[in-house]
Amino acid sequence: MLASLFLIGALSTTPQMSVQAASQTVVEDGSGGMTRAVNRMVGGIVSYARWPDGSAKTARVMCIVGTPRLTDSMAPDVPGPGSVVVRRLSTEIATTRTDCDILFLGRMPVADRRQLIAWVRGRPVLTITDDDAACIYGAMFCLSNRTASLSFSVNLDAIGRGPLRIDPRVLRIGGGAS
Repeated sequence: MLASLFLIGALSTTPQMSVQAASQTVVEDGSGGMTRAVNRMVGGIVSYARWPDGSAKTARVMCIVGTPRLTDSMAPDVPGPGSVVVRRLSTEIATTRTDCDILFLGRMPVADRRQLIAWVRGRPVLTITDDDAACIYGAMFCLSNRTASLSFSVNLDAIGRGPLRIDPRVLRIGGGAS
């Protein structure tokens, strides 16, 4: 069972970047607990994103580039209708695709990360990473693992520069939150 998410506050507010942090406690023990928490958190984030075409697609495509740090089994659990189809791609292939609605950035060279963030800038692509807890490289959402909890940061600057709209209630993701 996952506890509710709560806002910690602004981590950094500079002219270049504004990042909000939030946390969700992982109550489940065992190796599957983190996987379930990551998939639930990513699914929750996706459910609060609105793409500019206004379509309510039942399936969004998540392209994973690099090696996720928090789980080897990425299968976002989107609440309500809708789902996420997962594809693993190289940096070179990802930048040629037009069907990636979500870009999940795992462990990778910094140059590749910068190339991918630059490529999605201005496009309707939700960016999430688990390899940049401070959100300094430009992803919209940055997951991190802390003792007995999974947390994420929201890069408000990255969100504001793109055509996606993120419902502010995303900061309330979590079991039992209303």
